[in-house]
Amino acid sequence: MIGANLTARCAYCNSSLSVPDELRGRPAQIISQVHIDFKGSGTAKGSKLLLLIVLVPVIGVIIAVLAMSGALVSVLSGNKSSVAVNPAAKPGVKSSGIKGENSFATQTLNFGSEGIGPGKFKDARAIAVDGAGKIYVGEYSGGRIQVFDAQGKFITQWTVDAKMPLRGMAADRNGVVYVVQSGVISRLDGASGQVLGQIPYASGWGFDNVVVAADGGLVAAWYKNRDDIVRLNSSGQVSRTITAAISSVTERSELDTHLAVDGLGNIYALGTFNNAVFKFSPVGKFITRFGDAGDEPGQFRAPAAIAVDGKGRVYVSDFKGVQVFDSNGRYLTVFKPQGSASGMVFNDNDELFVAARDHVIKLTIKESL
Repeated sequence: MIGANLTARCAYCNSSLSVPDELRGRPAQIISQVHIDFKGSGTAKGSKLLLLIVLVPVIGVIIAVLAMSGALVSVLSGNKSSVAVNPAAKPGVKSSGIKGENSFATQTLNFGSEGIGPGKFKDARAIAVDGAGKIYVGEYSGGRIQVFDAQGKFITQWTVDAKMPLRGMAADRNGVVYVVQSGVISRLDGASGQVLGQIPYASGWGFDNVVVAADGGLVAAWYKNRDDIVRLNSSGQVSRTITAAISSVTERSELDTHLAVDGLGNIYALGTFNNAVFKFSPVGKFITRFGDAGDEPGQFRAPAAIAVDGKGRVYVSDFKGVQVFDSNGRYLTVFKPQGSASGMVFNDNDELFVAARDHVIKLTIKESL
């Protein structure tokens, strides 16, 4: 899929490739042929040799001065992560980021490794937490969903459709898990995996993501024919539809929408192909958008997940790590957890849980920057 951001992105591995100039609507840029003439008079060769002898020591002096002043070290080292590791975390917690009291996010739990046994993951991209603190981790392919207690101890596992990708997952306070596969939202008992039914929708299949709101209702992304956002009450009845939610703003369709809802009911839609976040009021009125394609702070490169904390701050993961914005879209900071943050969710204690393909991380967040 090629978007206006001039990159093509693989939805499975999140790889991002630059699009050739021919596909950008402009002729390919061709670098003019450079001709170097190695022939010349002996005088010219002597002059070049003399110039080289003079310049080499001068360049050496400049490098030495930069190294002594620390400028060279600063340039080569680059920016450091703002994730701290809590020394009191459980044994086996992997180190990630820099220790420091002023870090915005502090890792307090890390469990899992690559594999297929209990407590191991192959491609964990979906994560949810219920009211009792149980953690549900879903694999993108294979349909396996594992259940852990609040400390990351394996409890059980169950399987949904093993042949279809797991596109979205959420859990309500009562331990009911909502799974999105084949465009349909299914309700399952979190303890046993027993199917409780499906969420009916008059327009048919086409759901791609789902989150649970604070009032117990659901907010889901529906992509069939257009990029709608559907709000349902706790009984599963449609209460509001935001028609063409993203494409009506950008005039470009969105095929991969991820959602988050704050405590006031505001909806945040991450359009991964539009590289932007779109905010809507509880009644579906468009409020603002933020983000763009790029590598600068506040811009996105292959965004993958979105979450909102109890203070209304918005978290968006991409190649740079997890970028944080205020509720109006003002960029605040970035931190880089260990691994790729493919799925994110907050619990009632404002702790952030991250599904990172082969492990799960829990982070505590500072009250303020």
